[in-house]
Amino acid sequence: MGNVLGTICSVIGRDDLTTSQREQWRTRAADKAKGFAKQKLGVADPSQLDVRDWQNMLDAGTVLEQWRTAPLLVVNNNYTVFQAVVAPVLAANKVAVFYGVGIEDVPLPVSQLVFRTGGINGNIMYQFDLEHMVNNLECVGYFSEPVVIGPTQPFAVQVVARIATLVFARVQLLAYTIEPKGLTVTGNP
Repeated sequence: MGNVLGTICSVIGRDDLTTSQREQWRTRAADKAKGFAKQKLGVADPSQLDVRDWQNMLDAGTVLEQWRTAPLLVVNNNYTVFQAVVAPVLAANKVAVFYGVGIEDVPLPVSQLVFRTGGINGNIMYQFDLEHMVNNLECVGYFSEPVVIGPTQPFAVQVVARIATLVFARVQLLAYTIEPKGLTVTGNP
């Protein structure tokens, strides 16, 4: 299971925030990650950093550019949100920040979202309770605290099944990747 060194946090429903509050949430997450990236990547000026949407294939090494778990076969088991990639590792020039979650499936098939450092059995950094999303009929929520992952750090993002659906769940993380300018998705110098 790993040690719980992090914080049990909450998910604030999208409908509980105004449009401007949601924008502030995203900006706060990007700013936190930029500060971390500035230190970890050795970039003196934050204006030399690009912030872009997370891409599963490019950033986590998945086969498909889709958000899906493995089939949820057993209640209370953990399942990675990155298809079959259980412990992605960011490149040495990237930092990621996760600031929210969206779940397409109804009824909500998962109860917890767990971020670990060191891989699937590593220490828990953050744990988010998703159960209240069921009660509020929410499908998108923002984390009370953004989760920042550093370069070359193995990590895992898992959900805990609350229903054995026997099919994959579509659990989409709201996230940005921060990297030095010029290292764009197209590979331009």
